[in-house]
Amino acid sequence: MEISQIIAGRSASDIITCDVNTRVVDAVKLLASKRIGAVPVMRDGMIAGIFSERDVLYRLAEEGDLCLSRSVADIMTDTPITVQPETRVDEALGLMTRRRIRHLPVIHDGALIAFISIGDLVKTRIDEVEREAEAIRTYIQTA
Repeated sequence: MEISQIIAGRSASDIITCDVNTRVVDAVKLLASKRIGAVPVMRDGMIAGIFSERDVLYRLAEEGDLCLSRSVADIMTDTPITVQPETRVDEALGLMTRRRIRHLPVIHDGALIAFISIGDLVKTRIDEVEREAEAIRTYIQTA
């Protein structure tokens, strides 16, 4: 299965993002209010990085609450790892595991079209395995 099948019903306009100039404290409030772990960070309509709860924790540990007044650009993970719609789910899961990340921007023709989490991919994979198991059970019962 490809990423395109997971994001088929999604609209790029529904992606929750923040700008590189957003203050960290405001981005933290956004994460908390939406109950999400990360957001793509945009600069002039293009993805510039990813801001995650991990970024905040690491900076708080290093410099305390001074980091909360900084801009997201100062503490985000820049040069984000991305995937395309035609990337296979198992490839994306492998990438996330190897790179120890939990979110992937989906890019098509240079534009951000979706933002997927490891939870999205695991759920899809579990559904796939359950369908395969049911098909095998049905085959065995009718054979």
